[in-house]
Order: sequence, then C-alpha cells, then structure tokens
Amino acid sequence: MLEATGDKRAAGFARDTGLERRLSAAIAGSVHFDAFTRGRYATDASIYQVMPVGVVLPRTVADIEASLKIARAHGVPVIMRGAGTSQNGQAIGRGLIVDVSRHLDAIKAYDTTAGTVTVEPGMVLERLNTRLRADGWFFPVEPSTSSRCTIGGMTGNNSCGARSIRYGKMVDNVVSIDGLFHDGEAFTFGPRSGTNKIAASERAQTLAFKMLALANAHRDEIVRVYPKVQRRVGGYNLDALIEAEPNLARLLVGSEGTLAVSTGVTLKLSRLPSHRVMGVCHFPGFVSAMETTRHLVELGPVAVELADRNVLDLGADIALFRRILADITKGEPECLLLVEFAGEDLGALKRDLKRLDQCMSDHGFPDAVVEVLEPARQRSIWDMRESCMNIMMSMKGDGKPVSFIEDCAVPLEHLAGYTSAINDLFARHGTRGTWYAHASVGCLHVRPILNMKSAEDIQRMRAIAEGAVELVRKFKGSYSGEHGDGISRSEFIAPMFGEKITAAFEEVKAAFDPDNGLNPGKIVDPPRFDDRTLLRFFPDYRATEPALPALDWSAWGGFAGAVEMCNNNGACRSHASGVMCPSWRVTRDETHVTRGRANALRLAISGQLGPDALGSPQLQEALDLCVGCKGCRQECPTGVDMARMKIEVQHHVRKTQPLGLRQRLIAYLPHYARVASSLRWLLNMRDTLPGAARLSEALMGLSAKRSLPAWQRPWVDPGAPAIPGDVAGDGLDVVLFADTFNRYFEPDNLAAAHRVLMAAGYRAHNVTPAAGARPLCCGRTFLATGLVDEARAEGKRLIDTLLPFVKAGARVVGLEPSCLLTLHDEALALGLGKAAEDIAAAACMFEDVLATDLASGKVALPLAHQGARIAHLHGHCHQKAFERMGAVEAVLHHVPGLEVRAIESSCCGMAGAFGYEAAHYDVSIAMAELSLFPALRKIGADDLIVADGTSCRHQIADGLGREALHVARVLAGALR
Repeated sequence: MLEATGDKRAAGFARDTGLERRLSAAIAGSVHFDAFTRGRYATDASIYQVMPVGVVLPRTVADIEASLKIARAHGVPVIMRGAGTSQNGQAIGRGLIVDVSRHLDAIKAYDTTAGTVTVEPGMVLERLNTRLRADGWFFPVEPSTSSRCTIGGMTGNNSCGARSIRYGKMVDNVVSIDGLFHDGEAFTFGPRSGTNKIAASERAQTLAFKMLALANAHRDEIVRVYPKVQRRVGGYNLDALIEAEPNLARLLVGSEGTLAVSTGVTLKLSRLPSHRVMGVCHFPGFVSAMETTRHLVELGPVAVELADRNVLDLGADIALFRRILADITKGEPECLLLVEFAGEDLGALKRDLKRLDQCMSDHGFPDAVVEVLEPARQRSIWDMRESCMNIMMSMKGDGKPVSFIEDCAVPLEHLAGYTSAINDLFARHGTRGTWYAHASVGCLHVRPILNMKSAEDIQRMRAIAEGAVELVRKFKGSYSGEHGDGISRSEFIAPMFGEKITAAFEEVKAAFDPDNGLNPGKIVDPPRFDDRTLLRFFPDYRATEPALPALDWSAWGGFAGAVEMCNNNGACRSHASGVMCPSWRVTRDETHVTRGRANALRLAISGQLGPDALGSPQLQEALDLCVGCKGCRQECPTGVDMARMKIEVQHHVRKTQPLGLRQRLIAYLPHYARVASSLRWLLNMRDTLPGAARLSEALMGLSAKRSLPAWQRPWVDPGAPAIPGDVAGDGLDVVLFADTFNRYFEPDNLAAAHRVLMAAGYRAHNVTPAAGARPLCCGRTFLATGLVDEARAEGKRLIDTLLPFVKAGARVVGLEPSCLLTLHDEALALGLGKAAEDIAAAACMFEDVLATDLASGKVALPLAHQGARIAHLHGHCHQKAFERMGAVEAVLHHVPGLEVRAIESSCCGMAGAFGYEAAHYDVSIAMAELSLFPALRKIGADDLIVADGTSCRHQIADGLGREALHVARVLAGALR
C-alpha cells in the first residue's frame, strides 16, 4: 500500500458534531462534515488550502437562511461558494462552506422585451447563455471559466471577460440583487424606484443611506485614489455610490461574500451580434506586441487577447490545442494578438479585418494577420484562449506559473513600459513569467514560475508582490484587474488605496457584518498572503510515493507529481459538449468530478486524511464513478489523467482487498472466454430463463435490468497462419487484431472488417500465438480492475507475437477503441520498453487505416450508393480522447448517398462493465440521458446509428431497442 505520513493538519479535521446535527435537522439540503468532503472544499484554483468546518449544499433560500442563523449561533463564519474557480482564495476559509452550485440554479424571471433576467446564484453562465441565445440575447460578461462559473460567484468577484472593452464588468451589468444579511434577514438592493427608495426593506434602506453618506464623505479621496482604468475590481465599489444614480447592488458586486449573501441576481442582457470575425496578429517580439496594442484598440474591436510564446509552446504539446495552433499560426511568432470584431453587417466586419491588416503593416508587420471568418474556427480559438491559464499550469514538475499578481491592469499607454518592468523584476529574482489575456484593457495575466514547496521561492513571491505593487502605482494602474482580492490581494489594499479609503472599507464591513461572520479575512483585516500555513503546500507537506509504482509516472516526476497537476481550475465541472466529466454531469457532486478525485488523492498521499486513506471506503467512493472515459486525458488543460491514476490506486488496494466474484469475472474474461463460448447455449439462458437475471444480480451484482452480451461462436481468421516473411512491406500488410469482445460477442464485426480490408486491396495476415494458446488480449480488463501485473503479462504476450510482423512492415488494425487504444496509452506505462512503443506506432483503428489510405489514393473501395440515407455517429469516449473521430467521419463520407451527422454526446454510460453493475445502473442510464438518448429518440426509424464501441452499442440496444452498427459493418454493407 501507499503509506500515509500522518495527519499533518489534524486540528483542521476536528468535527463539530453539534453544529452538524443542528444543520442536518434544519435544512432540506445535505450537510457534510466528513474529512474527505471538507478536504475537497479546502481548495479553489488558488495556491491556498484552508480546511472548512463543514459543507452545506442548500436546496432552497430557506436552507441558506437557516445555515446563516445556526452558524452564527455557533460562532462559525459562513463562506459562500459557486464553482470554486477563484484564483485568490476567495471561496475557502475556516468556516462553513455553503455551495449553491448544485441546486440553486434556476431562472426566477426573464423579460425578453426589456432584456433582463433574474437567476439564482448557482446558475452557470454557459447554461444561461445557451437558454438566452434562442431569443437573441446573451449575458456579455464572459470569463474564461464560463463553462462552470456561477452568476453568484461572478457577482461576488466582479468578474470581467475578454470582451469587457465593449460590455464592461459585472458591476456594469447587474441591475439588482436579492440577498440575505449576515443574520438571515432578506433584502433587495437595486436602482432608485419612483418613490426614491433604494432598497426594499427599512433596514436595507437605512444601511443604504449610511453607505451613500460614507461615500459622499470620501468623495474627493475616491476620485483621487481609485485607479482610472476600466479593469479595477479591488476593495469595495464606493465609487459606484458617488454616481448621479447610485445603485446599492453595485456595492455588493465584488464584495466577495464579505457583506451579504446573494440569493437572486438580476442581470442586464445584450443583443447577440449576428456576426463575429477574428484576426490573428503575429509579432516577432513581446514588446512590439505591447507597443502596438493601443493602435489596434483604436480600430474599435470587441476584444484584443494576447497569447505569448509559453502558450504557443505548451499548447503545441497538448492534443486538445495542437491542431488549433497549427491552423492559425504562421512561422514561429513570439506572440499572438487575437483581435475580434462583432456586429450586424458581415461586410463591414470584413472591412475591419482589412483595416487591421493595414494597421499592422503601418507599424512594421506586413502580412502578419490570419483572418478567421468561420464561427467553428473562432470557437476553437476561443477555447484555446480560455484555457491559457491551464495551458501554463500543464508545466510538469514542482515549478509552476503562480497566480498572485495575475491580473494587474495599467492604462494602455503604459502597457509596454509596465510589462518590461515586470519582466525585469522577475529577472532580478531569478525567474521568468508567462503572459496572456486582455491586452485590450491593459490587463495582462502574468505568472512568475515558482516552486510553492520551496521556502526560498515563497520569499521570492513576497519580494515580487511588493515590487509589483510599486510598479502598478507608478504606472497608475490597479493591482487587481478582474480576479478580486481574496487572500492573495487583500493585504495590498492599504498601500493601493491609502489609509482613508482602507478605513472606509472597514466601516462598510462593520456596517453590513458587525460580527465578522461572512468570509472573514478577505478585503478587510486580511492575513499575510504568503502565510505558509494557508498554502496548499504547507511547510511540512510530504507526498509519499509507492515504493514500486505499478505504472511509469516518470514524465510527471512520480505519481504525486501527476496528482498535483490538478490546479482546481474546474474545467471538469463543465456542462458543455465534450466527454469530461460524465459522472459529474449526472451527480453534480464534487466527490464525483475529476478535481474532487484529484484533491482526495493528494490529501491521501500526503497523509492529511490519516493512515491507509488510499484503501479507505471514502476514497473508493470517490473513484467508484470514474468510468475510465479518458475525457480528462484529452480535455483537462493540465493533463490530469484520472483513469490512469485510478489504475495505480486500485493496483495497491488489491494487495489488501482482493477482487470479488464479479470483478474476477470481468478481469479474467479473456482467459475463460473460449470455454464460455463453447457453453453459450447455457450461459445465454441468463436473459431468457425466468429468475436467472435476478439470481445473477443477487450473486454477482449484475443488474437484472440489463441484458448481458450474448456469447457467439467465435470469429476465426479465414486466412492461413502467417509468418513475418509473408509481409511485403509496401504499406498494404495488416494484422487484424481480434479483441475479446468482438471475437466472442460480435464476430460479425470482425468478418465485416476482414471483408472490407480485402476489398480495399490490403493483405490481411492471420497472426496467432503458439498453437493451442488462447487468443491475444490487450490487458484492458485487467487494468480496469487494478491487476497491472496480469495486464503486463498480456502486453508482453501480445508484443512477442506481433512485433516480428510490425518490424517487417505490417500495421496492427483493431476495431474496439478501448482495446486498440490501450496500446497507445497504458501499455506504454507498463515497463515493456521500446517494443511497446514500436507496437503503438503500428497500431491503428480500422477507420484510421482506411481514412489515411483512401485519402492518399493508396487503396479504393467499391461502394454502392445508399439512396440518401442518414447515419448518426456516436463516438466512443476513447476515440474522442485520442482524436480519432475525424477518421470515422471521413470513412463514412466515402459512402455514396450517406449523410453523416455526428451526435454531440458525452459518455454513453455503459463504459465497459460499469453499466452492467446493479450499483451503477441508474447512473449509467442517467449518463445516456444527458445527450445521447435524447438525440437518438429524434432520428428516423430507417436512419443508421453508428458506434464503434462495444459498450456503446449495447447501451443503445438495451436502452432504446435500436441497433447500432460498427463502421466496419456499414462499409461492408455498402460494398458493391
């Protein structure tokens, strides 16, 4: 087992059972005081970790009210939380965390005429905008975390976004706020009404007038001290109260939950522009880009975003962004500026791009603009840009770009001077920085590369922060441009705003929250930002590695390094398209999201959850719903591969917790499949004999609601046994790898694939192990159950058999994505040496071989016209994770008369054996109902459904009664 190092923060895990009991009795939502849940909520996307007292997931506003009152009675602070993506530690603290993201996410009112909407605080921005787009509206404050950030969190943080040059910040777009004071009393703040009221209750109105008087008393100081830049979100918005028409809601925007709790936010909407265009501007140097930015802004764009050399280099190493960067990059620029124009007249926007090109030429950069007109290409570029922070964090090793002076903003005329001075500051302290983001408003995200486990680098962080404050003051900027104050920035409010305004902020806090019970230590009375007891990597942090790791983690510096790659950015909490993370989308529970699992693992291997935490039921629960979809491998911008981590953990757990009967049946399926197939007449009775399915559920946990795959007469390669000398080496030699699932359950797929390959002109070689030995296997079923040694043995057997043919020039062609792509992934981490790499290089999906060779003209297929038939394509998760879907679509497009429509779906929910298990049946079906089943219910009765995954096909058949075909059968059926 992985050894724990002892509970480093035992005091932080002390359980307040009295508070827990009172909350559990009083609210309809759920209450969690266990160490694992609290550990998951101890971090956000910042460098900090602070253990909360407990966690509440309220279902109603009444639950929040009760939580406030009970926590106050116990003297426990309350910290409100949305998606937990803040970078300065706003959403963590030693108090009661109230997470509104799970249940409080409804639209309360929507006026399509006036263009306003009122939402609960847990509403996710992207979900809201998806709804609004149908009516031509959108909420234009769009941070890079829009796929998971909540409106409540955005309001508390005064969020901005790439297009703030056009639409402003959150404070510019909030109309009113319904909320609760620290003691649970309700209020509403908004614009003045016809009766000159500025708040809905007497108490709120009294408080509002007090705040207006305070702001007026400090009017001259506010005008003098507040930075004159659009991006200023530090402190409290007293400047909003000296406007001609003050709105008290604007004081709460950006207050980080320190003044009150929002329960409803009314937003001002904007009309969705009909068209957008983008120009990607290339620069040979960083300084030249900074000097040119203000001239580009004068052209009137909606956004001007920076991506520096670090983004380009690191992004090129991430599969998700490699193709995007290759598409938009000419040569080897030092950095890019992404310039977007938006409006109703596409012709005028195209002329804007020509003006952009001319402006670049006028400043010495001719032919340096790549025009992007297609919406899909623009979206992919924005996806890359929105992931810049996480691309930076994909650096492996302990040194990472650290967020603490992340978003200082300066006037555009000072941008070049400021960035040069910051780079000089980094150099003086022996490091360098990464740059990206909002050049249009002088708010560039910069992170020096530091090791947060190093006391020396913590000292450097302090020196850099103090130097940056002085530079921001020198260049008349704002120390916090969009990410708020939290723990990182609050200490520097006093030097930025001065004594008088800092004292005014303290008066604001005292008036709203006299007991200091709401998110204490943020904005007012802060701790030192570099207090190491607050850091995720505290002074005696130690992560214990397994003495003999099952898999090779050297690329990450060890297993702990791989676990620590998670920076809590929350991309895995997305509700949008893509694969990651299907269990989160179903449960909406932080336990069952990649981030939550990574946090639990990190706490476990560092001894913070006590001894033997890795084998504990709580950690097994956290890993239980990880279906191994590999979505995080592809879609997590920092490269967290939870499926592989689960294999490592399960391997060590197996040493003390042997497999049960069901798990053994799954793991050893390739060993007994040949015998089982010969007894198929008996085994298949499980789904026909009354009571047999219920008995299998009682004995083995296989759901009686499921039919099981029917055993068939196994496929036998029709060719004569081959030898390596039969390989001609001209690129037409293939070995058809018959995986266990297709061989014994769907042999028609292998027969169809063989027929298609032969019709295309390939030479299919019959390669088998030694006489009498069972067929080859990739080891997937062993890996899924943590039996890594057994998987390694299977891999070695496969390599020994296939390598001679591969060295002679043959390709290994497979049908089942989870099996064939194992050779590209875990098989390379089993310690099998270069031979495994050679096999991986030659291993191809069936559609990969055909797509490549049909496109090049090396082969041809005689395909008949299908009479204008539609094929709906569902991708297996591993196909998506390894970017193989394009090949499937390309091959199907070769079929005359076949219209191919890709289904936007996440995991089908079957996921190997997962969906067959009684304990997982409901979750499995819920995953399918997210997008796949609703899409398939809309298709025609004569339409084809194409799915290459064995489990996907069975889920569709079992759940909808529709047959889904492997692409090989579609092609074989179309052969003339």
